Amino acid sequence: MDIVGLLKRLTEADGVSGYEHQVRAIVQESFGCFADRTYVDTLGNVVAVKRGTGPDPRPAVMLAAHMDEIGLIVRELEDGFIHFEQVGGYDDRVLPGQEVVVHGRRTLTGVIGVPPPHILPRAERDKPFPCDKLLVDVGLPPEEVSRLVRVGDLITMKGDLIELKGGLVAGKALDDRASVAAVAVCLEELSRLHHTWDVYAVATVQEEVTYGGAITGTYGIKPQIGIALDVTFARQPGVPDDTTFELGKGPTINYGPNFHPKLSDGLVEAAKALEMAWQMEPSPRPGGTDAYAIQISHEGIPAALVSIPVRNMHTPVETAAIKDIERAGRLVAAFISRLDDNSMAKLAWDLGLE
Repeated sequence: MDIVGLLKRLTEADGVSGYEHQVRAIVQESFGCFADRTYVDTLGNVVAVKRGTGPDPRPAVMLAAHMDEIGLIVRELEDGFIHFEQVGGYDDRVLPGQEVVVHGRRTLTGVIGVPPPHILPRAERDKPFPCDKLLVDVGLPPEEVSRLVRVGDLITMKGDLIELKGGLVAGKALDDRASVAAVAVCLEELSRLHHTWDVYAVATVQEEVTYGGAITGTYGIKPQIGIALDVTFARQPGVPDDTTFELGKGPTINYGPNFHPKLSDGLVEAAKALEMAWQMEPSPRPGGTDAYAIQISHEGIPAALVSIPVRNMHTPVETAAIKDIERAGRLVAAFISRLDDNSMAKLAWDLGLE
């Protein structure tokens, strides 16, 4: 699989939470190459079904990687400039100077500008501008902006996927389209492996704001187990070592109250069988990924989380290692291929702990 090519298509498409239609078509095409069927559910999730070889009724494993991205939305117009609010969680400090696309009556290129520090009050010169004081300038007169742009229109970052040295890529929306690409790798790998369980690969919507896609997707599928794929924080200068992970050293396998410990152990065993690099990630607090929504659906679904380290998360230059994306997909495929008729019985809450 051309992972870089797929990532380029995925990340350069626009898909702010709740408005994922552009990226949805790309996901359905890429998942459909390796699935028995694909469909789009009521909320907008893309679901790819790959049937197992076991006897009916077969147990099912659900994979969840969210395809939405953070973005901006028009709040009001002022003299031809555009005030906006956030959809998701950009850091205000990264917004000034960004080139953006305003999705109005027609697509407009704009820039996010701030007043030059020379004319600001001295007390404000060293402070970041809050989001509510930032403006988008599309270069048109006020009457033209009023005709083309309305409150509620979306604004997305403009930027191509960049290939860096060392097998790294950078761009917008790698959170979490890196994991969407990993799911595609998983489906391709499963086409070469024997697996008895059914696989439901779900590219979820609205993770950045509500977990809505994972909640409704899990409810509709009702799998026996679920595995979320998301991103985690990669090491770089200025960040603590104990909460970050190395790029290129493999995906992380999460342990914590959101994750069934025997599923996490099973992922570790699969990684060791592959002789694959992986990293252990302690996750003591609930929430943050689709794994939380899976875990608390219905009467409870045993859940696990595999994460891909990413630098500069929630910025337009998120950075990841291609081999970590590939490894994440291969790891999950290997885990699925090891599931059998006794796998659910092994998840009983007898952990052998005192």
